[in-house]
Amino acid sequence: MKKYLLLLAMAVIALTACNNAAKLNHEKQAGIDDSLIRVYLKANPRIKAQKHPSGIYYQILSEGKGGHPTENSIVTVNYSAALLNDMVVDKGEGYSTALNSLIKGWQIGVPLVKQGGTILLIVPSALAYGASGPDRVPANSVLVFTIDLTDFK
Repeated sequence: MKKYLLLLAMAVIALTACNNAAKLNHEKQAGIDDSLIRVYLKANPRIKAQKHPSGIYYQILSEGKGGHPTENSIVTVNYSAALLNDMVVDKGEGYSTALNSLIKGWQIGVPLVKQGGTILLIVPSALAYGASGPDRVPANSVLVFTIDLTDFK
């Protein structure tokens, strides 16, 4: 019995250590991302983005009219996504989907504008694709989105 308790205790300690390491890595990456974003903004003074408490940076380019979508809305957007080196990695027109199915950065940022509005989002990697980016998006990439909210339901 003591042998099993000792093994259980060792397993709990190992899991706790792994979780703490993951948390430290997440915090370290968040700091790296924020530094990269600040350098990007300094190099692009035309962008007057403000930092949201979540860690995204945003600039409302056009507020739009009417109400704001919620995380449960079906949104229709035109968008472009680029890396911090301005390489476009994705774009779409008339793309329609549930907001809550999209990356966390969009779930936070898109509701900041109304229908017909346009927003620039600079999304840290943890609120985008993290360490496993799709296709042309490298791991831990900060992404710059320009999003036109054309409609929502």
